[in-house]
Amino acid sequence: MNHREWIIMTVSAEPQLDFLLVAPSEAGQRIDKMLADRYPAFSRTYFQKLIEEGFVLLNDQPIKKRFAPEVGDEIEVCFQLTPEINLAPEAIPLDIIFEDEHLIGINKPAGMVVHPAPGHWNGTFVNALLAHCQNLAPGLDPLRPGIVHRLDKNTSGVLIAAKTAQTHQKLVQMFSSRQMEKSYLAICVGKPPNTTIAAPIGRHPTQRKEMTVVSERGKEAISQIHVLAFNHQFSLVLIRPKTGRTHQIRVHLKHIGHPVLGDTTYGSEKINASQEVERQLLHAYQLNFTHPITNVPISLVASIPDDFKKWIYQISDSSILGEPFSLE
Repeated sequence: MNHREWIIMTVSAEPQLDFLLVAPSEAGQRIDKMLADRYPAFSRTYFQKLIEEGFVLLNDQPIKKRFAPEVGDEIEVCFQLTPEINLAPEAIPLDIIFEDEHLIGINKPAGMVVHPAPGHWNGTFVNALLAHCQNLAPGLDPLRPGIVHRLDKNTSGVLIAAKTAQTHQKLVQMFSSRQMEKSYLAICVGKPPNTTIAAPIGRHPTQRKEMTVVSERGKEAISQIHVLAFNHQFSLVLIRPKTGRTHQIRVHLKHIGHPVLGDTTYGSEKINASQEVERQLLHAYQLNFTHPITNVPISLVASIPDDFKKWIYQISDSSILGEPFSLE
């Protein structure tokens, strides 16, 4: 097991990582000072502690705080919960779809970050959840109490969280064993085929904050694609992901040449600009599962936001909004 694998196992399945390249103006500086300058919300002492505990890697190797990196060196930071990262409750309104004493399901708006991460240490769903719930399951990662899955910042839709440790454990197992039936809606460029995409996904070899389809060392990723409507330029697409890889739907749709409209990372900058789209048009529409405690079937549907509805009206007959979306 290499050092990075040890870090990932120690922290969580998806640690709070950030990647950066050393700029010419930063060459020759001690790495702890450079990181403190890059992340002004944290002290130099904070980064010294991360370095000492092995949570900062330079070109995939542990580093000492006195080391001065060179131009082009890659630094990987695995942020840890300390008093400097304050998980404070915040009175942020939540659009609640379902709630009982075990779990809560909300319709997450586009723009809300799910949990604290580099650049977004407050104003997240976790902060709202801490204010809404008196007691919350801590989970494996102290930065993500109650969180059992994620949605990207600019993806809207169904998001659930656990209130108790027992529920958290069972929901994590259910996601891992593919017992959660997820359905997404997307506005895509062009018209993709009705197909099942089975293409492994891993971190991009050079753009480290991005994911990509990789033939070697990628994790299994499967997405079912079904076109609901097409207007000769854009499609309304239903996607049912069978796995839950980071950015899976966005990466898979880019891979087949039909990226999500408005996606600034995996989409077409030219088309996005021409259509004046402000965010990626991806919506977690429905989540079906068996309640982990009561064993009652649960179906959570997140109402479609107005910016997404606008595109549905342009692509199809508006009556499509009155029907459940299905692959059948």
